[in-house]
Amino acid sequence: MIIFEPSILSADMANLGDQVRQVQDAGGTIVQVDVMDGQFVPNLTFGAMVIRALRPLVELKLDAHLMIVEPERFIDEFAASGADRIIVHQETCPMLKETLQHIRSLGVEAGVTLNPETPLVTIADVLSHADVVQVMTVHPGFGGQKFLEDQLPRIRQLRAMLAEQGLNIPIAVDGGIDERTAPLVVEAGATILIAGSSIFNSKRSVAASLAALNASVVGISST
Repeated sequence: MIIFEPSILSADMANLGDQVRQVQDAGGTIVQVDVMDGQFVPNLTFGAMVIRALRPLVELKLDAHLMIVEPERFIDEFAASGADRIIVHQETCPMLKETLQHIRSLGVEAGVTLNPETPLVTIADVLSHADVVQVMTVHPGFGGQKFLEDQLPRIRQLRAMLAEQGLNIPIAVDGGIDERTAPLVVEAGATILIAGSSIFNSKRSVAASLAALNASVVGISST
């Protein structure tokens, strides 16, 4: 099953609660909250307070993608605020296995991701401690970026790494996902597609955007 996960980075901040409700009304099951600190990435966005504000409004899973330095300092706060999944970067976690274990100990799904230039081998020994692995198909920090097609082989490589370890962990892809690129990443092995500007935009409703994305991957299977 292919899951499209809207990223609120591209949502209308003045009507964020309504935008997230629209995702739920359209049949969505999860949204991603892009947390940026202006240090690890050159942008400043949300904190745990956004998850705390959204939590009572919807039954959707709330996924916190922590693009921040020293994420271990804030994991307890995000979990307490209502995050259902917390994703951390390999580049910011010197004790990555322990960080993933700590997230899980809080009853929260643990995810790991890494920048496009970071070798996959750097997460090979922690895959069994993750509930999802996210491949960045843009350089993190801003929404609306162009999809990096040279990351498609990495999705296939990651799928092979998981298979070698006997792990059935979903692969998420984040960045530049639209009706053209969605079939490409699904064919490569991704099952969770994180999309921002192709869902939250002025051209069509959230429901219409999600319907178009879902239609784009009908009949597409991993090779």
